[in-house]
Amino acid sequence: MSNTPHELAEEFPDATERLHALKLSDGHFARLADEYHAINRAVHRAETGVEPVDGLRETEMRKERARLKDEIARILASA
Repeated sequence: MSNTPHELAEEFPDATERLHALKLSDGHFARLADEYHAINRAVHRAETGVEPVDGLRETEMRKERARLKDEIARILASA
């Protein structure tokens, strides 16, 4: 378990300009990025004990974050 936030710019350091451009030009990508940001923050708050959740919920949140990250990665790869 890592208590480090997994920000998109840190996850895709070579794609920061594409991330920004896609957020501005692609509504679907912007929504995915917003969803990723929200779930990432929720996971970080759970991991650090700021907003504790049960283990099952934390696992579900991590899986959702991974799903969103995979979809974002696919879009970045094709952009």
